[in-house]
Amino acid sequence: MTPDAAPAVPVLLTGARIPGVDGAHDVLLRDGRIAAVGPSGSVDARSASTGGGDGVRVAHIDGRWIVPGLWDHHVHFTQWAQTARRLDLSHAHSAAEAADLVRDRIASERLAGSEAEEPLVGFGFHDALWPDQPTRALLDAAAGGREVVLIAGDLHCSWLSTAAARRFAPDSADDPAAAVLREDASFAVTSMLSAADDATLDRWAAEAAEAAAARGVVGIVDLEYGWNLEVWRRRMGAAASGAARLLRVEFGIYPDDLERAIVAGLRTGAAIDGTGGLLTVGPAKIISDGSLNTRTALCVGAYPDGGHGVANLSTAELVQWMRLAASNGIEPAVHAIGDRANTLALDAFEEVGCGGRIEHAQLLDAADVPRFARLGVTASVQPEHAMDDRDVADVLWRGRTGRAFPLAELHASGAVIAFGSDAPVAPLDPWIALSAAVTRSRDGREPWHPEQALARDAALRASTRSVVGVGEPADIAVLDADPFTCRSADLRGMPVAATLLGGRFTHDGVGWA
Repeated sequence: MTPDAAPAVPVLLTGARIPGVDGAHDVLLRDGRIAAVGPSGSVDARSASTGGGDGVRVAHIDGRWIVPGLWDHHVHFTQWAQTARRLDLSHAHSAAEAADLVRDRIASERLAGSEAEEPLVGFGFHDALWPDQPTRALLDAAAGGREVVLIAGDLHCSWLSTAAARRFAPDSADDPAAAVLREDASFAVTSMLSAADDATLDRWAAEAAEAAAARGVVGIVDLEYGWNLEVWRRRMGAAASGAARLLRVEFGIYPDDLERAIVAGLRTGAAIDGTGGLLTVGPAKIISDGSLNTRTALCVGAYPDGGHGVANLSTAELVQWMRLAASNGIEPAVHAIGDRANTLALDAFEEVGCGGRIEHAQLLDAADVPRFARLGVTASVQPEHAMDDRDVADVLWRGRTGRAFPLAELHASGAVIAFGSDAPVAPLDPWIALSAAVTRSRDGREPWHPEQALARDAALRASTRSVVGVGEPADIAVLDADPFTCRSADLRGMPVAATLLGGRFTHDGVGWA
């Protein structure tokens, strides 16, 4: 391993407490692995020094808790890095209110003399329960000729002003009924909006990586749209800043680039040269249906408007694509949200005879729950979506929400569960996902289907990939509270004192590094 992944100087964490284990412990990190774990004072630290040389750097944890470093198993990282710079629409309760936010932002920019020439991009609206329609005329009146693109919180639709449509979706510019683009048409616009210069995007990405490390994150599965091998190779290359090396990254591959990946010899789990072992090939992702808020998640039962959602490809096409990926060593990851979409995805896994992942798995037929474990398919889920979607689901999936986000049933069936955020749909912060899974609540509301809540140890396993044990990766989060015994309300904001990646401090809020 290169110095980027494993430091030359070992680190000894002393006086650490491990959730669920009695007593204080010392943990020695060497060569990117956990070299020793024992009761405090039992790990040989006679060669310890305060840093440098061949000694051991000692960090006196002093009764803090340590857990394995956390993973976010589903991120759109470039979009997440951009989100803080976009107009927040998450609290808009109507199309008119969203338009007012646009109008106010443009007015404030003009007043400050800082109105930009680039498009105004907003993010986070949820229109499923809006009392009015997002129309072209409404947005144009607020935009005043400005290019405005408003992206839904689920990333599956976008609302464009006429000026923006002329630039990003010219085929729809003269059709007032096409103010809102859905699925592939919306994804195309989103991809074009990501076309800032590389240096700017990389700087934003480095800032996002720093923020993630400060929450105990050591790794992500980046399912950003497009070809991300070169993006991350550039971010982690020798010329990149240290901030670009704060995370392990597995990059996803989409259908348009699958042949390219196969020709390049990429295989899931393979490390990419020149990145210090931090960049590896992730899964091949395909989107089989839509989303709940956009009413395009493919369901057996009808939505209130009579629709059943959309299938983005036929079962035969899904099987063919999955077989191509799996036969070339690339793990399939199938986006499926509605119950019908999940059944078809599991059918395809069974026909191809491979394991893989289903992304989201939000609504499941009871008969499909045990199939995840039997087929070796990981349920890659985003628990915070249950908190975001509960009110929409109560309307659009009325009478079916007992089968929505069925985490407890999946766990009881033996399925492997992997937590993610789908950032920017939800924040890139595994503690938020873990809290949602354990409490099924947010903002003091009554728990939503608490029978589907997970125990804390199971939720932590879904958020990590290792344990605190000899031979395991030296990926550690140091916490100021015990995640197994703290108040449920405190899980969401869990204080993280430090994060180590391969034994190297990537976040140090105390001064140990």
